[in-house]
Amino acid sequence: MALDLQTMQGLLETVSRFVRERLRPLEHQVADEDAIPADVRREIAELGLFGLSIPEEFGGLGLTMEEEVRVAFELGKTSPAFRSLVGTNNGIGSQGLILDGTEEQKWRYLPRLASGEMISSFALTEPEAGSDAASLKTAARRVDGGYVINGTKRFITNAPHAGLFTVFARTDPEQPGARGVSAFLVEAGTPGLTLGPIDRKMGQKGSHTCDVIFADCHVPAEAVLGEREGQGFGTAMKVLDRGRLHISAICVAMAERLIEDSLRYAMERKQFGQPIAEFQLVQAMLADSRTEAYAARCMALETARRKDRLEDVATEAACCKLFASEMVGRVADRAVQIHGGAGYMADYGIERFYRDARLFRIYEGTSQIQQLVIARNMIKELS
Repeated sequence: MALDLQTMQGLLETVSRFVRERLRPLEHQVADEDAIPADVRREIAELGLFGLSIPEEFGGLGLTMEEEVRVAFELGKTSPAFRSLVGTNNGIGSQGLILDGTEEQKWRYLPRLASGEMISSFALTEPEAGSDAASLKTAARRVDGGYVINGTKRFITNAPHAGLFTVFARTDPEQPGARGVSAFLVEAGTPGLTLGPIDRKMGQKGSHTCDVIFADCHVPAEAVLGEREGQGFGTAMKVLDRGRLHISAICVAMAERLIEDSLRYAMERKQFGQPIAEFQLVQAMLADSRTEAYAARCMALETARRKDRLEDVATEAACCKLFASEMVGRVADRAVQIHGGAGYMADYGIERFYRDARLFRIYEGTSQIQQLVIARNMIKELS
């Protein structure tokens, strides 16, 4: 449900001020400690950021896709760890429930996800199933009263803090590929579910991932998402468009933050008796960055509006994710170059964003997967 203009503007101003006054001053601390302070998490919950895309009837804000993109344009102008904390509750960790869950499942989990009481996690990727998600090996065997799950999930965002896992497992070993996969709602603490150590990553400190291991993990029959076998992979595919648009908006926000920092530095830093912003080669880097960020912003907004009109935007969402994630990498590289030696030093934070930006080209579908999606859809449309 779309918010009225005044309410939406108030939300954007609140998020912008929170990012500027509360989150930005904590960026170095979060990076050094690899953790978000508990009091900040409570403040994020109080602002309703855990429930941006969850329907109002379950305690969320029920934002449209365009509204969510606009909020992401503000929320993404700081360390991506803060966005990641709420990202799964608003995206892949809740949207499957919203789209395919039973009413009982929705009422059991969505209010707690919207309030931030519970963190969700999306357990799809495996050691041998990343881009080829349909080849997953985790199995769910039917037994009296439910299922027994065995397998390992890898690089699972927010897993160390999750209270609920949407787990994808093969329920029909006779069905190849995606057709034999079902989704399960598994709560943390379920016997047989254990976590590996927190992964040590190149960037995005404060955002945690780890392995999720299932060893004879028994779940009841009602744990099947929607209480229907075989629709798990379809559910996963349904949530991708929203996730790709959200990530695109976060990439735009990070790019705009880097451009802002680079312009300010270029205006202050002097060489040869004048600010380096006066040099045309520096201006070219600033101009290229601004142009690409603006293009990505327009792509994300237009595609979000089309999604809100219930149009099929699978191709366009992939275009957005491909362009925006590659774009922010180029902007981050130019930001380091404009800052020169200072850009390589940790004190300015530019090198941190340079490392943080690299992940956007990998998760929620690599750039190469986006290219395949776009090209295959083009061929299908012509055929």
